[in-house]
Amino acid sequence: MLVVAVTAACDTKAQFAPSLPPEAGFRVDDGVLKLWTGTPCEGVTGLRLTFDSGTKESTEQVWTAPRPGVRVEHLDLLKTAGETSPDTGGLQVRTPLPADYDWTKAGSITFTVDGPKAYGAKADVAQVLRESAGRPAGSYLFGRSGWMDASDVQRENRKSFLTVCTPDPE
Repeated sequence: MLVVAVTAACDTKAQFAPSLPPEAGFRVDDGVLKLWTGTPCEGVTGLRLTFDSGTKESTEQVWTAPRPGVRVEHLDLLKTAGETSPDTGGLQVRTPLPADYDWTKAGSITFTVDGPKAYGAKADVAQVLRESAGRPAGSYLFGRSGWMDASDVQRENRKSFLTVCTPDPE
């Protein structure tokens, strides 16, 4: 019994963690932070974008949509309160970033989805800012998976990572 308890205590994977790392794509075009979920997320009732999660500098932007939710795949982020995104049919900013907040100074972005079963994803802000201009318009930084376009995401989703709204194959 002690061996089982010690072995279980050493397991570093969270009990409900997906079998592959979840990822979402980020890029910056003309100063606009853009998100690509990689595959569509259906029934989204909320999104949360957290900069520097878990630190005293942690700051959030929260988006909401009425039930039954909306479809989200591409989104221009960092809008002001009440502002909507034309490509998401009703998703709007409920909590904007503070007016004096400079997101380009943040270390990381954490992205979560409410509504459908989904996973969170994280990206390095400095890397997104530094590398976006040198990448083709259709490619996004998918965290540890690197820069990907639509064909890369289609090929690698469920093999080396999961898009945030892709069900875990296991």
